[in-house]
Amino acid sequence: THLCKSISKLFKVPFVIVDATTFTQAGYIGEDVESMLTKLYIESGENKTLTEQGIVFIDEIDKLASKETLSRDAAGLGVQQALLKFLEGTITKVPINTNKDCKETILIDTSNILFICGGAFDGLEKIVEKRVSKKAGIGFGAEVKSKQELSQNADWMKHVVPHDLVKYGLIPELIGRLPVITHLNAIDESGFVRILTEPKNSLVKQYKKLLGIDNVELEFTDEALVAVAKKAIELKTGARGLRSILE
Repeated sequence: THLCKSISKLFKVPFVIVDATTFTQAGYIGEDVESMLTKLYIESGENKTLTEQGIVFIDEIDKLASKETLSRDAAGLGVQQALLKFLEGTITKVPINTNKDCKETILIDTSNILFICGGAFDGLEKIVEKRVSKKAGIGFGAEVKSKQELSQNADWMKHVVPHDLVKYGLIPELIGRLPVITHLNAIDESGFVRILTEPKNSLVKQYKKLLGIDNVELEFTDEALVAVAKKAIELKTGARGLRSILE
C-alpha cells in the first residue's frame, strides 16, 4: 500500500485503498463494489477526468476466496463476479452522494483506472509446495527440495502461477483480468536498518526530536539498530512493528 501511495503521488493521480472484506454482492447489507469509484471521485476533488485516470488498491483480496459452502457466498464469490466488469473496463453509473431520497449518479469509464489487488494469501504456500514438490524430483539433474525447506523459505512466492490462485479460491475470470502477478520479498536486516534511519520522518529522527524537547540528546549505535532489526525479524511484525520495539 505504501508503494502504491508513493506512485500515485509521483504521477499526481487520485488514489484510494479499499478493503475487499467490506464489500458484499448487490442487494446485501454492506458496501457495493461501486463505492470504491465513489471514493476515487471524492479523492479526485470531484473531477471526472482525473477519476478515470486514478489508482484503486483493493486490499485483502485473498479474503474473497470462495469457500465450499451450501449457502450463498455473498461476500466472496458474489463480490469477485461484481469486480469483473470494473477490471475489464466499463462505463458504469456511480452514486456521488449518499442521500437516499435523491441519488445523484455520474457515468465513469473504468478502462484507464489502474486496479491493483493485494493480500497476504495465508495458506497459499501449501498449494505451491504441493505442486512444486511433485515436479521437483523429475529428471536426473532436478534439485529436490523438501516441503519443509520450501515453507521455511519465502522463495515459494516466486513459484506462484495463476492456477495456484484459482485453487486458492479466486475465480479464473478474475485472475485473467489481472495480467501481472508479483510478490514482495520479506524485509531483511539491512532493510529494517534503512527504514529506521533513512526516510526524512524516520523513527530514529522522530525519537531524537521527541527527547530533544526535554533537552535530552539521544544517540543510536549501529549495533543497537541491528538489534532492533533482528527483533523485528524474530517477531515477524514487519516495518509496522518497529515503533513498538523502539518504544
